[in-house]
Amino acid sequence: MHRPWGRTIPRRVSPEALVHRGGRPSRPALLAAGAALLLTAAVAPALTGPGTASTAATTASSGAADVPVGSGSYTDTLPAGASGPSALNGAPASPKVTDDYEGAAPTNEWWSSLIFQRYPENPHGENLFAHPASYHPHEGGLEMGYPQTPALVADGLKYEHPHAADLSLGAVGLDSPDTRVADSGDWTVTAEWAGGGPTLRVTIGQGLPFAYAETSGGDAEVSFESAPDVWHEDGSVVGASVGDRHYALFAPTGSPWTRSGDTFTAATGDDGHYSVAVLPSPEDLDAFAPYAHSFVTDSLVEYDYDEAASTLTSTYRVETEPVEGDRTGTLMALYPHQWNNAVTDVTGQSYASPRGEMRVTEGGSFTTELTTNGVLPSLPTVDGADHDRMRQLIDEVLAEEELFPEPGDTYWDGKAMGRLAQLVPVADSIGHTEARDELLGLVKGRLEDWLTAGGTRQFHYNAEWGTMLGYPDSFGAAQELNDHDFHYGYFVSAAAVVARYDRAWAAEDAWGGMIRLLIRDVAATDPDDPMFPRLRSFSPYAGHGWASGHAGFAAGNNQESSSEGMHFAAATALFGSLTGDEEIRDLGVYLHTTQASAIPRYWQDQGGGTFPEDYEHDVVGMVWGDGGDYRIWWDGGDEEHYGINYLPITAGSLYLGHDPEHAGAVYQSLVDRLGREPEIWRDIHWAHRALSDGDDALRMFEEQWQTYEPEAGGSKPHTYQWVSTLAEVGTVDASVTADTAHYAVFDDGGTRTHTAFNPGTDPVTVTFSDGVELRVEPGSLASTRGEGGGGDPGDPGDPGDPGDPGEPGDGNVGDGDLHLTPSALSGTPHGSADEITVASAGGRNQDGLPPEDRVVLRVDGLTGSHTGDATAFSLPVDSGNAIANAVQVRVVYDLDGDGADDRTETYRYFATNDQSGWEEYTQGGGVADSDGALGDMVDGSVRVELWSALGSHSSQILVGPDEGASITIPFTD
Repeated sequence: MHRPWGRTIPRRVSPEALVHRGGRPSRPALLAAGAALLLTAAVAPALTGPGTASTAATTASSGAADVPVGSGSYTDTLPAGASGPSALNGAPASPKVTDDYEGAAPTNEWWSSLIFQRYPENPHGENLFAHPASYHPHEGGLEMGYPQTPALVADGLKYEHPHAADLSLGAVGLDSPDTRVADSGDWTVTAEWAGGGPTLRVTIGQGLPFAYAETSGGDAEVSFESAPDVWHEDGSVVGASVGDRHYALFAPTGSPWTRSGDTFTAATGDDGHYSVAVLPSPEDLDAFAPYAHSFVTDSLVEYDYDEAASTLTSTYRVETEPVEGDRTGTLMALYPHQWNNAVTDVTGQSYASPRGEMRVTEGGSFTTELTTNGVLPSLPTVDGADHDRMRQLIDEVLAEEELFPEPGDTYWDGKAMGRLAQLVPVADSIGHTEARDELLGLVKGRLEDWLTAGGTRQFHYNAEWGTMLGYPDSFGAAQELNDHDFHYGYFVSAAAVVARYDRAWAAEDAWGGMIRLLIRDVAATDPDDPMFPRLRSFSPYAGHGWASGHAGFAAGNNQESSSEGMHFAAATALFGSLTGDEEIRDLGVYLHTTQASAIPRYWQDQGGGTFPEDYEHDVVGMVWGDGGDYRIWWDGGDEEHYGINYLPITAGSLYLGHDPEHAGAVYQSLVDRLGREPEIWRDIHWAHRALSDGDDALRMFEEQWQTYEPEAGGSKPHTYQWVSTLAEVGTVDASVTADTAHYAVFDDGGTRTHTAFNPGTDPVTVTFSDGVELRVEPGSLASTRGEGGGGDPGDPGDPGDPGDPGEPGDGNVGDGDLHLTPSALSGTPHGSADEITVASAGGRNQDGLPPEDRVVLRVDGLTGSHTGDATAFSLPVDSGNAIANAVQVRVVYDLDGDGADDRTETYRYFATNDQSGWEEYTQGGGVADSDGALGDMVDGSVRVELWSALGSHSSQILVGPDEGASITIPFTD
């Protein structure tokens, strides 16, 4: 049985984590963060950005309007009986913002309880974990603390750095009825207290040691929770400690602090300001003081993806404004995933945090550089797999009675679509084109159903919150704005699979327009987007997303299934590439690469230093603002506590194996905890195991494949393809890069397999950093081992046991008939009519001289007896109306698969006419040159090379089931 698994639904953590507390403020208007790249707007009419109107009705109005977006549509009115963003009591919730707030309302932030009032009795917000400082808003302002010491709770299942107030920022006489958001940046927020005497605004942010306060109508006030140890008092600067936590208070020059008991006040006037900083130590006061009046007004991340260099460069920038003097810039504390990859110097100062040591840098920005290790759409299928069994397993999936189980909400229907979509390239890679096309039809149909307003499944745009809501929903995706990247990632992933085989379907003026809206809902990059907030489901500074829309927890926000966040990122990169949108592609690469640098550290303590030394668990099921918890949102087994951060398994999951030794240690940790091999979600764990030991994963599958029940988003044929491929190609080799966004390299005892995908419409040659070059046809996955699909069925027969290549007479070549496909030679024709482009000779004479851009097609693992006959071929060729064009072919045999050519045959070129239409190029023109001799073949290979010998125009070769290009090799079983 599959155990249901949940999300950030009503407060189901330990009671001690959910205690409500009172709180306090934030700072001047932060502009909505600037963007690095802009997403192309959907073709829907521009809608007015959400403001502060209270229109979040829980029932539909009578004037519902369907808004067309290409071939799809959404409704701008809540469907009948549905609920939108709501408080815990079911009442509609509106964004809690000031009158001058601009832009769509951000959610899923570390500070979201300020803007989304989930609990009617708390109009201020919950604990806010900015790191290194923590905060809590209340009617009199903003509590501030520095939770540097971890504690173990819930019988050691959770470690936490709980908020404890050391002081509170306020204004004399402040008693505000609520706390509202005045502005926000990528990792900063400005909160306002008004309507109760003075007005206070405070700006806080992740990594910021300072809290910046502005007052109006009342003097500055800082109240300590207990008597502080004052170790510096010099007019407008006070240094004080509470236990081993150290703070500095900075008032304007000429406005000295006055102490009364445990409260300090300063006469700041109507347009006053002050700041409070948490210091690493009292000795750091002089280093912090110069930045005390340089107020942060905005925060943004700018990223640049260099595809050729496989590098992602991210600059984290804050805008500052001097409210006194002319000093700009500030001090920022970097998380481990940042300072480990920073090209900006850090100081010797540091802080403790739930993510480990934070190191301080000085200035207005810092920059990190990360290697981009590629995102594949699928793995190649190896010859060693039983293709007949794989075909049978695919057919069994298609024969299931309920491919889309009811009620079919955005999450479970998404998983069902993803499950089928992942089988499309598997079926294609083994030549099961009938199943491939049936799967594509099922996925298309369900997507179109969702992407069309008015049916039982549809999307609604909520203008007040600036969000797309799918109905029916689950896990609070509509009422709490939870998990949009988790849910919508399945839609984007399925659409990317369809786009691989039907580009027209994914065009912006077709169904791709609605998919782009879902991408923008999750991760819009334009700060001026009229419909959506910037990067809703991704926290740039944290390096990962937050699942809860409202963050209404004493432990802050949380993220459980980090792997589903990565699934959205990989799908976005692929959809962008397949639709020719580099901005969407780069967004996906940024999200995927950044999270890959954070997830192993913070969920699995990779490298150490994140989990407390006395924490006895090797992984956490979910990360919280205040720490990490082994538990998950339901009472699951240990397999689910580990596996929730693996699924769904797709080729975008290879990041889990970038460090095979670490992946192996995590798997062994689970086995040791269980005292046995995994039984729940066993297919998820076999797939994870394959990233460190493919042979062991394949062993488990072979022993249990007929009896186990797949996880809801998985299937037996997909798992079999995954484990059989990794058993043959080995583990991920992240030391080798390539000049494309879509590649992977594997290593099996020193033998590398290079794989790349070409999402474009022209052939490309991918160059790997170890010098290997791989030609990849449009829409195809090419690999130096295995078959990737993209229309190519690949396998010329069942080669049998890869450990026993067989002998002549026990062959697999049949009658020697092979067919040309866009990326390889195959035992069966290409599934549909297609063309191979042969590049122009550029006016050069290349007779007998194959150039670097020649077409190379091959098939490996062939065994057969030599018949004594000669090679034959039939190649339909067309050069259009070009004059003096000629195509030439070479056939190369490697009889024993040792990499050395045993027989090379170069045929006389074929001069095409100047009339459009297919002409037949055969061996009848004769051999121009040959070298070596033929004999019996054992586990050998055949290679066909095509190029233009003459002319200045490219030529086409027809492939496909009807009179497509073929070659007959002189071998038989």
